[in-house]
Amino acid sequence: MTSDLSQKAQAHLMPHYTKGAAWRAENHLVLDRGEGCYVWDTAGNKYLDGLAGLFCTNMGHGRADFAATASKQMERLAFFPTWGFSTPPAVEAATMIAERAPGDLDEVFFVNSGSEAVESALKFARNYHLSQGDEGRYKVIARDWAYHGTTLGALTVTGVPKFREPFLPMMWDGVRHVRNTYGDSISEGGTAADLASVQAIEQMILDEGPDTVALVIAEPVQNGRGALVPPEGYWQELRRICDKYGVLLCADEVINAFGRLGHWTGSERFGVVPDMITFAKGVTSAYQPLGGVIMRRPLVEAIWDSPMGIFMHGSTFGGHPVSAAVAVANMRAMHDENILQHVLDHEDYFKGQLDELMLTHDCVKEVRGTGYFYAVEFMADRVAGRDLSDAQAAALQGGVLGSFVREARVMIRPDDRGATMLTISPPLIADRGVLDDLVNRVDQILNRTGAWLAAG
Repeated sequence: MTSDLSQKAQAHLMPHYTKGAAWRAENHLVLDRGEGCYVWDTAGNKYLDGLAGLFCTNMGHGRADFAATASKQMERLAFFPTWGFSTPPAVEAATMIAERAPGDLDEVFFVNSGSEAVESALKFARNYHLSQGDEGRYKVIARDWAYHGTTLGALTVTGVPKFREPFLPMMWDGVRHVRNTYGDSISEGGTAADLASVQAIEQMILDEGPDTVALVIAEPVQNGRGALVPPEGYWQELRRICDKYGVLLCADEVINAFGRLGHWTGSERFGVVPDMITFAKGVTSAYQPLGGVIMRRPLVEAIWDSPMGIFMHGSTFGGHPVSAAVAVANMRAMHDENILQHVLDHEDYFKGQLDELMLTHDCVKEVRGTGYFYAVEFMADRVAGRDLSDAQAAALQGGVLGSFVREARVMIRPDDRGATMLTISPPLIADRGVLDDLVNRVDQILNRTGAWLAAG
């Protein structure tokens, strides 16, 4: 059975972001079922899901209540679009999301994925400025190594070189990338306004011409380059700069929102009200595809009250009633099971355990992150101050690290975006027992990596 499914997968199923050599390997994995923070393959082997699927199965696997919600909604009304109509689940989901968003972010536009959410935010920014007569505003400022999606508009905003380079001739020319917050800190006696990462954004607006810039987009905690937590006051400075030059501010929270940082939104955690928040992944804990953009009501009303009168964008399945019903069930469960407080109660313990691993493994350069979202970055020898050689980094990124992860039977991500890292992001229901199990498996990987580096 297992061998047959593996062969069929290799013959007919086209994978996402997977090299052909890896997909064709004899040890191809077919996952069969999940429960809580664990999944099993078709051979019965058990794995710890330390990445929450892909930053999204926040409430864990095997929720029969979510499945029952989807089934009930399918029986009642399986589908109708939100083109001039609404459905009870879409209305309820939008209301619950708006109630959990900061400030006057009260309007919810549904799509089906994070990439579509970012595309929608880009189009909304342009649409808004056009409605106000600012026809020259179309440029977008994003950050180096930021990942914002795979569709062409979102990919243009993405700052990961290897994802962009094959498609550069197909991309529009309106995006400018500036430095992210990696390595940036406030010097003694200074303020967030002194941050090089802040000044880079304002300088880019000035260099391009403020009347040409439509949007600044950033993740509260940036995924690319490894769980980059911004310095205190960074987001307040972004808000100040955007207000100063009439630029919209979008927090891309496809990963950050719905509990990953212990709050409904990362914007809430960092005390800012952006003009838009993009979301996906955790809104349904991945039990159904759903994404979207939360917009400030005055911006939406400005479009509707303008001669334009419409946000010129839509999709067939945006606000799908089954997905929306599952989102409602997911948000209710998060509230009833006190998931946000659970993350806040455990984040220091989790980070502390990972920090302990760094102290006992010289191959760890740094542990970064907050909430239930972390990156472990490698170097050859921290004590000796020796970084990975190009050959070591290439080998670790090319499969060595992935084999250590597989052998530890843990689903975490060997990451090569700007450094050699492990990305760790467990389901939000993970308790101390699961966190200890996860840290122990990471310890195994670090042991193997350290021995491999020592062997030359």
